[in-house]
Amino acid sequence: MWRYRMSNPIKKVIVNGRVQDDQWTWVENDAPLAAAAGTPQVFPAATWLAAERATRDEVAANAPVGVWLNAAEDPTPLLAHLEGVALVAVVFGAFKEGRGYSSATLIRRAGFTGELRAVGDVLRDQLFYLKRVGFNAFAVRADRNIDDALKGLNDFSETYQAANDERRPLFRRRLDGGAA
Repeated sequence: MWRYRMSNPIKKVIVNGRVQDDQWTWVENDAPLAAAAGTPQVFPAATWLAAERATRDEVAANAPVGVWLNAAEDPTPLLAHLEGVALVAVVFGAFKEGRGYSSATLIRRAGFTGELRAVGDVLRDQLFYLKRVGFNAFAVRADRNIDDALKGLNDFSETYQAANDERRPLFRRRLDGGAA
């Protein structure tokens, strides 16, 4: 299985439609779950799930906590353990990887309201669709311009299908008088 390694820290991210500095420290696969006072950390989902509840609570009490999983990983085991988690990152190993879209939908349907971030091989062309399934944060590929990618969130003025960002399809919105 492909595993994400944070060899180059993320510098800038898009969060809720704005470019900002990334404040999170990414923890590698083999590091134990441990608190770093005042430092927001993102742990692998497997590390988070393997830790005892008391340890997770202690780590989350010291600083914001995030978890990351690869797009190919099943997010289902994580869904019941998101209490105290401020960030969930889904890592795309290739732009054509579609399973991360399903992961985002499942995470949002489970009630997660925090930052849901797409990381890895994320390109401008995907941002609009990633936003539709529930992502509200994006770390675009390092060789891409983040300000240009930001424009991708608004590539289309109207949507046809229902999704996380709009529960009613266009025909229903029109029948209800809610769309032009």
